[in-house]
Amino acid sequence: MSEPADRVAPRLLGATIMHGSVGVRLTEVEAYLGIDDPASHAARGPTPRSSVMFGPPGHMYVYLSYGIHRCVNVVCSPDGTASAVLLRAGQIVCGVDEVRSRRGAVPARRLASGPGNLGSALGADLTDWGAALTVCAMGSPIEPATEGLVNDPPHPDGHDRLGTDQSTPDGVTHHDCPPRWRLIPASEPVRYRTGPRVGISRNADAPLRFWIDGDPTVSGRR
Repeated sequence: MSEPADRVAPRLLGATIMHGSVGVRLTEVEAYLGIDDPASHAARGPTPRSSVMFGPPGHMYVYLSYGIHRCVNVVCSPDGTASAVLLRAGQIVCGVDEVRSRRGAVPARRLASGPGNLGSALGADLTDWGAALTVCAMGSPIEPATEGLVNDPPHPDGHDRLGTDQSTPDGVTHHDCPPRWRLIPASEPVRYRTGPRVGISRNADAPLRFWIDGDPTVSGRR
């Protein structure tokens, strides 16, 4: 995790991000590279909002976009530098009833499609700013979704790390007990594509968006 965002981002594809009982398999992410990236919130150095990006990796950067959307990012660069991966889209793999209570009667493939929708599906809040992210062992059990396909029809109804440390050679600390935010790595690499990021005006042509090729939950240009 302690690497620049453009290296971490493609490795997050196919991984599952857990917040409480809700799990989202990530299908689209964007990398933001700190002071060397004019589009990054960290481009002008630490501010009250972006300071978490300059801290140690493995923490959450949650911010409010357009006054309503809670966007979820994973801080990944070494302490003292700044970069983060914006989580743009994914497939709900557990906690679908809880997600429906937040997102309503939209097609399953759209429940967590787009950074604002993904943040809403996960129940992210500004109080999650700076929360620790725990990386779980691959193959950790998760509750299966009650809706199996991403193209299901609309539903009719409309910071602390916990547990025992298990240090690993990659420098990430693993834990036994479930904390607030968890990341379950993908069991195998996925086929992905790269292209320009979406909805920005600065450094817009940089190929720092990564998405799983052909996945229907992807939100940006395909």
